[in-house]
Amino acid sequence: MIFYFLFFIFISFSIAEDYGDIFIDTLLGDASYLNPILASDSASASINSLIFNGLVKYDKDLNLVGDLAERWEIRGDGKEIIFYLKKNIFWHDGKKFTSQDVKFTYEKLVSPLIKTPYSSDFMLIKKCEIIDDYTIKFLYSEPFVPALESWGIGIIPKHIFDTERYDFHKHPANRAPVGTGPYKFLKWVTDEKIELISNENYFESEPYIKKYVFRIIPDQSIQFLELLNESIDSMNLSAEQFFAYKEFFNNYNKFSYPSFSYTYLGFNLKHPIFKDKKVRKAIAYAINKDEIINGILLGKAKKATGPFPPQSWAYNENVKDFEYNIKEAKKLLEEAGWIYDEKNKILQKITYVDGKKNVEKFKFTLITNQGNKSRQLIAEIIQKQLKDVGIEVEILVLEWSIFINNYIIPRNFDAVILGWSLSRDPDQFSIWHSSQRSPGKYNFVGYINLEVDKLLELGRKEFNFLKRKEIYKKIHKIIHDDVPYIFLYYPESMPVVHKRFKNVELTKIGIGWNFIKWYVPKEKQRYLIQR
Repeated sequence: MIFYFLFFIFISFSIAEDYGDIFIDTLLGDASYLNPILASDSASASINSLIFNGLVKYDKDLNLVGDLAERWEIRGDGKEIIFYLKKNIFWHDGKKFTSQDVKFTYEKLVSPLIKTPYSSDFMLIKKCEIIDDYTIKFLYSEPFVPALESWGIGIIPKHIFDTERYDFHKHPANRAPVGTGPYKFLKWVTDEKIELISNENYFESEPYIKKYVFRIIPDQSIQFLELLNESIDSMNLSAEQFFAYKEFFNNYNKFSYPSFSYTYLGFNLKHPIFKDKKVRKAIAYAINKDEIINGILLGKAKKATGPFPPQSWAYNENVKDFEYNIKEAKKLLEEAGWIYDEKNKILQKITYVDGKKNVEKFKFTLITNQGNKSRQLIAEIIQKQLKDVGIEVEILVLEWSIFINNYIIPRNFDAVILGWSLSRDPDQFSIWHSSQRSPGKYNFVGYINLEVDKLLELGRKEFNFLKRKEIYKKIHKIIHDDVPYIFLYYPESMPVVHKRFKNVELTKIGIGWNFIKWYVPKEKQRYLIQR
């Protein structure tokens, strides 16, 4: 008994000595807002997840558990949620977290003055009532199945933002945030790096890793060179990198697992050419996905058929994809009025206006973000494949912030290669509902289908699992058949982490879910930091 007691003390003391070191991560693009209400890009989301907490979160087995909330009660056929908040949680500046902060966050999410893509999840709330400092009640106008999950959004501090001195969108705290999370904001050098430092008073426990540094390196090839030099600790590998330099990875742990995401070619549905569904279908038939998956992704992906990945219970396995078929593509293009010009090797459409002949060539610009080599190569393959049917494609590769702010948000594009990382709940109201087409919302391709609108609305309030499952399977098929996107592939996630970091565990949710428990043994720490 004494031996085991002493052994336990020794282990605890050893781990306690392992606080310290720096984790250096990478981002392809700079963050936009360090504010979970305003941020709509993956770079900002990665950082915000360390600075802010939601009321709930997913555990390693994809169960919803409390985060800032200790527990909750769901009443009134799902129309009422009462959250009981954890006590003795403090904002990074020392102020106490209370239900006032939750109410303030809700008010910003539903304010028509705030440009947020997340408002649709909270517009069904008809009343918010503070019961006391640590109890808050939300009353919904109708049942909303993803209601609980939606409260995973980061809660922002009322005492920081509740001021008329600054416009909410331009508040200094959007670049120097104050949260409740395991890491506190330290420094932001635009287009270079963002530094966080551990929160010694974090309510779960102080993270072992003292500093978390995000380096903005807008090219996967350069990131990989940094990895070869061991000057960064982690990155998400391309398939080519995953299989390269096997001996190099002796110092790294590689992971590979299906990501809950998809990559797509999206059409601006306001563009005159892409308003015609026959044209969109023709392009779908003209793209050889096997060439993309085998040639660029080296088999580390599966062909996509719609907005739900195979791991989702909403995935419709009966949807028949557009198989590569040049003959069918040409037939549809001809039916849509596009005639192949043998001399110039391009499709054209001839119209007459006031007796004058007008010749329109089939050409468009395909944009994607800088730094993602796979997407650039895919764009080039699509360019080559569409040329075979007479379509001229110009490729434009843009730096991330310019890509988002100058092209995607204002819908200043013809077509785009991009991807979505998805929530585990299949509610994709914010991506596909026709009400979500305004600037800053996620339906930036301008998709409208009233039947899909109705199904999305039904899916949000149907608590019967089997009925809800059928609703989303219908959505999967209709969106596939409408071709607002060409769903290219469901990729694998291939992160790599330096082996000096211990307690890295792959589970159903991936890695990183337990980052505050990652540590580096004292003798292997690279960076000396005062604790």
